[in-house]
Amino acid sequence: MRVLIATDTYPPDLSGSSFFADRLAKGLAERGHDVHVVCASETGPRQDVRDGGVRLHRLRSLPLLIHPRVRFVPPPGVPLIVRRIVAAVRPEVVHTQDHFTIGRAAIRAAQRYDIPVVATNHFMPDNLLPYLPRRLHAPVADLAWRDFRRIYRRTDYVTAPTPTAAALLAEHGFARHVEPVSCGVDTVRFHPPADSAAAIRKELGLPDLPTIAFVGRLDAEKRIDELIRAFARLRHLDAQLVLAGEGTRRPELQRLAEQVGVGPHVHFLGFVPDEQLPSVYQAADVFAIPGIAELQSIATLEALASGLPVVAANAVALPHLVSPGENGFLVEPGDVAGLAATLDRILSYEELRRGMGTVSRSIAVSHGHERTLARFEEIYRAVTAG
Repeated sequence: MRVLIATDTYPPDLSGSSFFADRLAKGLAERGHDVHVVCASETGPRQDVRDGGVRLHRLRSLPLLIHPRVRFVPPPGVPLIVRRIVAAVRPEVVHTQDHFTIGRAAIRAAQRYDIPVVATNHFMPDNLLPYLPRRLHAPVADLAWRDFRRIYRRTDYVTAPTPTAAALLAEHGFARHVEPVSCGVDTVRFHPPADSAAAIRKELGLPDLPTIAFVGRLDAEKRIDELIRAFARLRHLDAQLVLAGEGTRRPELQRLAEQVGVGPHVHFLGFVPDEQLPSVYQAADVFAIPGIAELQSIATLEALASGLPVVAANAVALPHLVSPGENGFLVEPGDVAGLAATLDRILSYEELRRGMGTVSRSIAVSHGHERTLARFEEIYRAVTAG
């Protein structure tokens, strides 16, 4: 099947929706589909390139000021360019990942040529609001949801990564059926370590200490400041915190680590290439994610697949992946003392970590990437059959 994926974020952009679009495209190509992706360019000018079995139509882009590693496509001219790409490719189905510049242009082009559209939503205003004055939060969120409803009601089939993400759309007035389809995780690439965690820590240049890991953007909604403050309150003073990722808050977080007296024990790895990510998880004893704007969390899925217990915020969709007392614990957002006590508990009992890690792995298997690909293939066939 010829599939065109439209997305405003795509690698090297750093976001969950970017990683999902990339893995979806490559996974479909590996299964024999003719896959095209319309996305932002890496450096500026428009580019048409191949990435393995995927044809990338990269549109002229500019850096997004609030996210140094994210680019955006200026709207002028985009509808015409995307329409021409759709006319040339003639996909059997368009799968959009958002309703922004490229996504909405692809939906309109598909309607023009009577091509069915599958739409996945990774959006919630909470990812944007921390960068705006508080007085604008409510009106901007309302405007954002109205814009979402207006664009996605033109599509043929809508999915979201979790039941919570699907319910969120209904709560904000989207009166259509939304199917939860997991982003999925590659359980072959991400797996418990064959070597000891100590050996992997050595390979990464890390001390051989009990390790708490976080993987993701270092931005406001991820609440890494709470994780650093909790780490400073641990009774396990011989532990270390490993943060893999970049973001707007990194300098501020580095200063905070020094201010609370744990600077030498907090390791900022910066951007970690995709091929090295499995080692980061395998070097850890527990994964922590205090963010409050996760519609699923690909990083948490990867941690589960790597056999790690997870301490997560009791917020949005994270409870779908963490069963308290079974594969980790949930902590109320903002409860720094509770987060510290929970991390202390897990670090104190190796048998507890091992048992939880086994459950985590079994949960991850139920979210296997091949299942996700197979379900989207079924959806594509259904919408093209009319």
